Amino acid sequence: MISAGDFRNGITFEMDGNVYSIIEFQHVKPGKGAAFVRTKIRNVITGAVTEKTFNPNDKYPSAYIEKKDMQYLYVDGDLYYFMNLESYEQIPINKSVLGDNFKFVNENMECKVLSYKGNVFGVEPPLFVELKVTKTDPGFKGDTATNATKPAILETGAEIKVPLFIEEGDILRIDTRTVSYTHLRAHETPEHLVCRLLLEKKKKKKKKNKKKKKKKKK
Repeated sequence: MISAGDFRNGITFEMDGNVYSIIEFQHVKPGKGAAFVRTKIRNVITGAVTEKTFNPNDKYPSAYIEKKDMQYLYVDGDLYYFMNLESYEQIPINKSVLGDNFKFVNENMECKVLSYKGNVFGVEPPLFVELKVTKTDPGFKGDTATNATKPAILETGAEIKVPLFIEEGDILRIDTRTVSYTHLRAHETPEHLVCRLLLEKKKKKKKKNKKKKKKKKK
């Protein structure tokens, strides 16, 4: 059992036959009246987020969410097959359980399969994936306008909006949590990308310093 006074972000508990996870919490001690805990909680099964206040002394059963590393193998109709990396057992998971960000998952990628009391309720894709652009309108060299975009199809079939200079065959490193991405140049590894971004950051810093010096001279 856990008391509401001990709530912290990430804690999971049972309430009214459902399982919730704490997203935000705040212990409030008003000048008049009893103290309470203001929270924002997520139903881990449905994903619904609600705001609720608790008496600090209220107690609820703790809930254990199991996360297993599994490899996505293939899809057959509405069933997506995953393999347990320890036992090599294969299990089918219905399409309805998968979140929208699963569209960025390719075959053979490792994911975390979430379950509660043996029932699978969600799949977490890798935090970052690298996917090739398989279809998009021709790009324009030198066109680095950030506001103008065009649709692009990735190798998983997912469609996203990209800047005009992105071309077919380009690799995008995508953050599956925010759907933000970084453009990897041809044959560029993530390590090379980090070096390039650091160099670009240094160049921007130098430009800023030069501008500051010019302003001081004036």
